[in-house]
Amino acid sequence: METLDTLASTGLALPSPAYLLGVILFSMVGYAAYRYGKKAALPYPKWIGVALMLYPYVVSRTSAMYLVGGALCVALYVFRA
Repeated sequence: METLDTLASTGLALPSPAYLLGVILFSMVGYAAYRYGKKAALPYPKWIGVALMLYPYVVSRTSAMYLVGGALCVALYVFRA
């Protein structure tokens, strides 16, 4: 427990369970989209899948991660053909 206090005092904190769930969920959807786009030779699903897999490394707020992930999933649905 002392280690967590030390991390918190330096400004570092562990991510919330909701954030970790979002990372796992959107990464799995992104991987599936990437595989589908690669197999079907469709560029939009492939690159949207790459974006879904990588954007959680850039976004640190949980709410922003869900908004961006939702928008990318909608884009994936629109450009699925």
